[in-house]
Amino acid sequence: MAQNPPKTVVDVYWSFRSPYSYLVTPDLLRLREDYDVEVKLRPVLPIAVRAKETLFDDVEGQKKVGYILMDAARRAEFLGMPIAFPSPDPVVQDLQTFTVAKDQPYIYRLVSLGVEAERQGKGIDLAYQVSHLVWGGEPGWDQGQRLADAVAAAGLDLAEMEASLQQYDPLAEVDKNQAALEASGHWGVPTMVVNGEPFFGQDRIDTLRWRLDQLGLRN
Repeated sequence: MAQNPPKTVVDVYWSFRSPYSYLVTPDLLRLREDYDVEVKLRPVLPIAVRAKETLFDDVEGQKKVGYILMDAARRAEFLGMPIAFPSPDPVVQDLQTFTVAKDQPYIYRLVSLGVEAERQGKGIDLAYQVSHLVWGGEPGWDQGQRLADAVAAAGLDLAEMEASLQQYDPLAEVDKNQAALEASGHWGVPTMVVNGEPFFGQDRIDTLRWRLDQLGLRN
């Protein structure tokens, strides 16, 4: 019996600390509904952790941060989505000096959960649920059962995921994702890649959909 050809893959390079990554998650769910594609989460570390020795070391860099925060809030209002800077910040960082702490208890846990979720076929679901918890406006996303409940809403079990993460090195997969992102021709998040073509930014979803229509992939 002939087998069905594999689905076209949309690789999504994505960060738990990126407001734009949060804002793109509803669109990613719609991609799966509207197109015959496989949308895969490729978590990467935030640039504050990846390039902390060179990031925001001048006034120009600080201006960029101010613009991103203003623009993300504006974009969220445009999309009708709640947004507030996370408390706690997924990256432990002094936002006055931009010094990044050596100890990072949150972001490595989150990115590892993203890797494990994708291994279980639920990467985009986890990205949607957890990013809404982290960025959705209520402080204390790490408290009590809130993270476990968000993971459960994605169809996963937090305790089982963390047990699985003890069996391998998820950060090795994160490194591969980062290398693949750079190989695609971009460095930022969210970047969606189809057939080697990158689409950077939450506001490039319409262009990505246009390309998928050209490829004849609409359901």
